[in-house]
Order: sequence, then C-alpha cells, then structure tokens
Amino acid sequence: MPIDLDNLDAPGLDIWREGAVLWIRLNRPERRNAMDIQSRDVLRSLLWELNSDPAVRAVVLTGTGRDYCTGADAVASDPAATGATPPDDKSGAAAWMLDYRFPTQGFQDLFKQLWEVEKPVVSAVNGTVAGIGWMFALLADLVVASESARWTHVFTRRGMMPHAGDPYFLPRVLPHHVLNEIAFLSDPVTSDQLRAWGAVNRVVPADQVEQTARELANRLASGPTRSLGQAKRLYRRSSVSDMATAFAEEQATSALLSLTHDRLEGMQAFVQGRAPEFTGE
Repeated sequence: MPIDLDNLDAPGLDIWREGAVLWIRLNRPERRNAMDIQSRDVLRSLLWELNSDPAVRAVVLTGTGRDYCTGADAVASDPAATGATPPDDKSGAAAWMLDYRFPTQGFQDLFKQLWEVEKPVVSAVNGTVAGIGWMFALLADLVVASESARWTHVFTRRGMMPHAGDPYFLPRVLPHHVLNEIAFLSDPVTSDQLRAWGAVNRVVPADQVEQTARELANRLASGPTRSLGQAKRLYRRSSVSDMATAFAEEQATSALLSLTHDRLEGMQAFVQGRAPEFTGE
C-alpha cells in the first residue's frame, strides 16, 4: 500500500518522493540533527511500511546543514545531560535515574528496521556523524560521504557503553580492530579512512554528496526491486545463519522470484541482446 506522505506527521524530518526514490532528511539543525524520540518512531514505522509500498524502489537518508546525525537527543530525557545531581532521598533518586535498558530499545527497533527493510538504501552523509549516527549512516546499503565529514563514536567519551544496537550492528560493518580503535579511543576519523576500511563507497566534495547519492539511488530504483530486496535479506541473514539454512533460503527465494516480471524480462533482454526494462514487479 502506498505511503500517504501528505498526511504524515513528521516534525524534525523532511520526507519527499522523487520518482521512485524516497528521500528522508533529518531536519533539526538547532539540535545538530540529533534524533529525538518522535523522529525515531516516525522513521521506524516508515521503514516498516516501505516493505509493502511498490511505488518506492530506493531510499536516500541525509541531514540538514553541517551535520548528518550527531546521535540521540538525550538532553530532554536524561537528567545527567543537564548537569543535574540526584536528590538525597531514595524515592527522588529512583525517579531521577534513567534506566537505559528501556530508552534505547526504540532505537534498537529503528536500526533493526533499517537493517532489514527490503528496499535498497543510500546514505548521503553531508556532515558530522556521532553516536547512533554511525548506524544511521553505515547500515545503508551504499554510503556516500562528504570528504569533510567528521565521524566520532563518542559513547565511551561520555562514560557510556555503545548501545542502541551498536554492539550488534557495527561488528558486521567494521573490522574488529578498527572498531576497537574507534570505540575505545573515540578519536575523530575521516570519510577517507572509513573508505579505506571498506565502510564507505564514495567520498566526494560536500557539494556533490546529494547528487552522487541521487545518481546511485536512481540506478537502484530502475533495477529489479524484489530481487535487490531479497538479495539484501539473504546477505544480512548470512552472518547469523549456518550453511544449510542459508542454502535452503537461497533456493526458496530463487523459486519465489522465478516467475516475477523482472526475472523474465532480465532473461529475455539477455537473449535478445538489449538492456532490460525493470518495473519492480
């Protein structure tokens, strides 16, 4: 079912369609594009709904201004961020303390949806990335980053452990010792470094980030959408599947796609020596 963007209540986000490509822009420059709870929940629902929207065949994630995403906006919900001190009485202290097991679950759910959405996703990293912004950028299928973007992991710098799904997802994106350096030292890294480590696809000047992402997204949107989505699903699952399960899922998926329009079109185009015209069906 097509997503009704006209009636979507999404403060802090700009969401629009360009043909078959859905653009999602974090637009909270006053908070350096830190993601608040409302934006998180809208994104989580939207990514789920995309699976059943045939009109959307690719997605671009980006940010407004000089920042891409500088993490979760904790100031409104975490007393420690304001410099407040806990009260002396035990009942007040209990109310003051924030139990991070629960506030982070919503972000875990968001990044699970981003990891599993069966549409190709391109992140257009226009500026600073910090905290959960790493996952908002690197869990995309293709990553285009500004050569001037500054990436900082920040969790341990704040006396926290990586959370919101970070300990599950980032080891699947970054090499072991690279991730240790990023997480333990919290030193800023560059887009060029991340490209050398295999985590970024394109590094371009800042004024070319969106155009490069647009070109990639348009190419993806003109491809066999269902085939791309299923390939993405199997690649993601391979990190947690044994060989027998992976082979069985591959066979089942091949059978599922064998009679789709795009599979037949791809084979006929090959035999006829012409470029295929995929419809996503």
